[in-house]
Amino acid sequence: MIKIIIGRKGSGKTKLLVDMVNEAAKVSLGNVVCIEKGDTLTYSVTHKARLIDADAYGISGYGEYYGMVAGIKSGNHDVTHIFGDATLRIGTRDYDELCTFFERIAKIDDVEFIFTVSADKDELPKKLFDIAEVCN
Repeated sequence: MIKIIIGRKGSGKTKLLVDMVNEAAKVSLGNVVCIEKGDTLTYSVTHKARLIDADAYGISGYGEYYGMVAGIKSGNHDVTHIFGDATLRIGTRDYDELCTFFERIAKIDDVEFIFTVSADKDELPKKLFDIAEVCN
């Protein structure tokens, strides 16, 4: 299942994501992972969740981002949640590529995915909402 938190910069997406990460870490019987661009969430996300800086691994573009996510899940079958902040900055602002990324992610079973997308709902393609559920 894929959920997206959408809104313009400064609309509170990251704060909502951090709250969701911390809550998932409290109740999950497995592992919770949060991927970010940079290391801005270090003091906001609980130590019970695994925080990964995509920049530290040179991740850019949706192909590499998918490889990272698939590698996280294939390396640890106990992962229950994967959160991604700054999705368009790690990938690109190409919404067709974003849809393809989410289609690939949707094939990974037994994980709840939540990503932030810095855009207005009306500028995103309708196809995206067939793949992902908005959770604002």
